[in-house]
Amino acid sequence: MKIGNPSDKPVGGISPRTEGANSTGSSGKTSSASGGTSEGAKVTLSTSATGLMSSAGGDFDVGKVSSVKQQIDGGTYKVNPEVIADKLIANAKDLLQGKQG
Repeated sequence: MKIGNPSDKPVGGISPRTEGANSTGSSGKTSSASGGTSEGAKVTLSTSATGLMSSAGGDFDVGKVSSVKQQIDGGTYKVNPEVIADKLIANAKDLLQGKQG
């Protein structure tokens, strides 16, 4: 498992933002900072964003998550600091090689 930038991973339930200082009220209309309203705003997603949104499901092992949750709830989960340190070092090496290459 690699530790990456959280913004690299899709998060469910987040709706795309529109450009500018606009906010959407409960009526579904968009109001700008100047006080005007419009019926809607055009939002364009990049190819990368579209790909991330479509592949948001099935990226984890449900059984493993359930097992770890039970261990944490039962107080039997053991943290292995050596494994964490090794993975942090490997991730740092990957990042440094990416910047140099």
